[in-house]
Amino acid sequence: MSEFQEKKIKDQSVREQINKKLVESGEKERLKELLRKRLVECGWRDQLKAHCKEVVRQKGLEHITVDDLVTEITPKGRALVPDNVKKELLQRIRSYLAQQQDM
Repeated sequence: MSEFQEKKIKDQSVREQINKKLVESGEKERLKELLRKRLVECGWRDQLKAHCKEVVRQKGLEHITVDDLVTEITPKGRALVPDNVKKELLQRIRSYLAQQQDM
């Protein structure tokens, strides 16, 4: 196994451990709620809703599935998340992990 593959497996394992801690503590739900709140505050939800309507209008309601719509809007949805929202969530996750490490 290459060094790259080993690192990838280790990274995946660490992600799984972090996710498990976040879920078990309820912190993941709190972070998701914070994200929802921030996205509504910055107008992200309204922008994405308008984009969805435009995609449906262009393709026609009869010619698009929910899966097609999700595939179409996901890249724009991710790109529209403001950097300050991403930074705030990342900082919260780091703070949480630092607290867990101190315990």
